[in-house]
Amino acid sequence: MSKKDPLAQAIGLEGFATKTTGIGGVLKARVSDFRVDEISTSVKLDNKGRFTVAKVTLTNWETNRFCTNLSRELKIPRNRIFFAGTKDKRAVTSQLFVIDAPHKKVAELEMPDVAIQVLGRTHQKIGLGNHRGNRFTIVVRGCANLDGSPMSEEDALNEIEKIKNEMAENIGSDLFPNWIGPQRFGSGRPVTAEVGKYVVNGQWKDAVMTYLSMPGYSESEDVASFRENIRNNGPNAGALENIPKWLGFERRILEHLVNNPDDWVGSFKKLPTNLQLMTVHAIQSVVFNKSLHGRIDAGLPISIPVAGDLVGRIDEKGQLNAHSCVLIDERTLPRITRNCQLGRLTPTGPLPGSVVSTCQGKAGEIEKAVIAEMNLQDISWEVDAISRLTSKGTRRALVTGFSEFSIDTVPIAADDTLGERWKAGPSEDSRWHPEGACIRFRFTLSSGSYATTLLREFMQSPLSQI
Repeated sequence: MSKKDPLAQAIGLEGFATKTTGIGGVLKARVSDFRVDEISTSVKLDNKGRFTVAKVTLTNWETNRFCTNLSRELKIPRNRIFFAGTKDKRAVTSQLFVIDAPHKKVAELEMPDVAIQVLGRTHQKIGLGNHRGNRFTIVVRGCANLDGSPMSEEDALNEIEKIKNEMAENIGSDLFPNWIGPQRFGSGRPVTAEVGKYVVNGQWKDAVMTYLSMPGYSESEDVASFRENIRNNGPNAGALENIPKWLGFERRILEHLVNNPDDWVGSFKKLPTNLQLMTVHAIQSVVFNKSLHGRIDAGLPISIPVAGDLVGRIDEKGQLNAHSCVLIDERTLPRITRNCQLGRLTPTGPLPGSVVSTCQGKAGEIEKAVIAEMNLQDISWEVDAISRLTSKGTRRALVTGFSEFSIDTVPIAADDTLGERWKAGPSEDSRWHPEGACIRFRFTLSSGSYATTLLREFMQSPLSQI
């Protein structure tokens, strides 16, 4: 893509693993085009267990909002609902939930676009990352050439094969750059990293005001009007009267501020605990993405190490053991390189914190430059006001694997079954065409990897289409 993508720039998600042109196209033209089935780790069932285990299938539900509604329906605190991974909203997703509520009450629960299958009871909780991975079935619609003309099925299939082969040649068979995907940052409004920047600096008013008022790239008129009101007038009772009903988190923050003026920390705590933590994770994730992009831009390898890299061990689930990272020098480089090629080890990038920071050598210079560019070089990562948000930091694998990969074509769908974005048609800055090929991708990823970033390597579309 020759044009700059402001959303991609904001979250550091720039550059590709290949020198190809991609197939363009749009994801999530309709909800059923994006299906995710969690590959759960086993949960030991026990009839005397305290918790209810359920497989939950959600259609067009964001995981945090579902949990908020579930806690209200079951009359339990939200922190008594446990799950392994946050899934995409505009999708059909199936995953395991462990719920601190009676078996019968969960089984009888009815919510729109929610199917609950109670599996039994357990004493065992689950948490983020406690799953082996996800299986995806995703349709890319409206494939287009760089000039915006429709791409044929044959051309799209050939381009995908070309990209897959070039990616294998550049970084290894069935590997792709382990970018952190746009959903970590807020789809269409990359607000979480902006909030996180203020959180780690202890600037709570700026953090809350940013969450409430930062504009998105394509928000509806009523949402944009609400955010403009907050920017111009600050938190005020009048804004509560006109707040769109689906801005539930904003409403809770605003209600607290109206009743407790200037209690910025207290209002921030009205966000769900995992979303509070995600703001810190998001700013760390921008550092990682920008460092990965900088490394690709500099022509450094990402699947094999260079001297000065921190390299870690890959476990049987395809996950990095971040505690195993060791610094590589010229003496150990040949042996470590062989183990990276065998998939036992991997080079890593930074998710900075109070303890873990950057590697050394050329890659370390890139990482330090990114941190300085983001004005994060002097912060301690200690969050005194909410200590659980303090982060020691960690490392993340620069590449990750995909498996069970296949593609086929599906027919072009009738417009009346597709979403509003599709019906509005392509814009000047987009890359898709309603008469372009529709390609269905199937693949499996380990937990912590993003389907959107794998598909981005094949599509090379603006992030607004992903």
